[in-house]
Amino acid sequence: MISSIQSMTGFARTEGRNERFSWVIEGKSLNARNLEIRCRLPQGFDDLEPAARTHIAERFRRGTINLSVSLQPFAGHKRLFINRDLLRQAVESLRELQAEGASPPRLDAILAVPGVIETHDESLTPEFRQQLVQAMEADLAKTISQLVHIRQAEGVRLRDVLRAQLENMERLVEQADHAAAGLPELLRAKFEAQLHEWMGAMPPLPADRIAQEVALLLVKSDVREEIDRLRTHIGAARELLASGGAAGRHLDFLCQEFNREANTLCSKSQDVELTRLGLSLKGVIDQFREQAQNIE
Repeated sequence: MISSIQSMTGFARTEGRNERFSWVIEGKSLNARNLEIRCRLPQGFDDLEPAARTHIAERFRRGTINLSVSLQPFAGHKRLFINRDLLRQAVESLRELQAEGASPPRLDAILAVPGVIETHDESLTPEFRQQLVQAMEADLAKTISQLVHIRQAEGVRLRDVLRAQLENMERLVEQADHAAAGLPELLRAKFEAQLHEWMGAMPPLPADRIAQEVALLLVKSDVREEIDRLRTHIGAARELLASGGAAGRHLDFLCQEFNREANTLCSKSQDVELTRLGLSLKGVIDQFREQAQNIE
């Protein structure tokens, strides 16, 4: 059960042993859009995979989880066997090549053919194998739990970074709201200056006509809706970070909404300061998106 913000990156390692074997279990987590599980297990121990996949699916929602298990028997319990059928085939093939003019076959080259020499552990009885599998399953669960804790610890760090970036967004939005509040007077002055330049010595327009033209400009450059929506999105992002769980997809959607409103704000802007604030806001949103992509 997921109850806190998790990063999608992490690494955990567990080592185990009994009187006949030693093993190493490693779990690595990487960013991914969905949950993808990859298991690499010792030959003959594929029955470990169902339990591993169940543990992973219960603890994670997103990320590529690479789980590897290496198993080594102690030297005293290993015996070498020669696969005589495969050896015979290798020798016959090399003799055919020799008949065609190749160099005579060397013993070390023949023995190096994969499968000619095999290693068997005579001590691996069904009862002992069952005990071994149980011990490795316990360490698999331990490794996955460690990976959860590591991802949660990184998630706490990412949450603090994202909260700081939301504070920067909020500060820029409030500054943009303040800049937009002075826009009517700014547009009026700008419009009158342009009229004076264009009309020269001609009589100025009546005050009501100027007010009408300024009102039309204000309608086109009104960014209050964008600012209100940005405030709403900031509040929603804070609620997601506070609630925990698998918030990554929701944060990714909010980043798209943040960008949409910031782009509209910049396109409507009739003021250099408001444009500057909009561009700064876009920069913080990009930083927020980069960090949010690491959240499960």
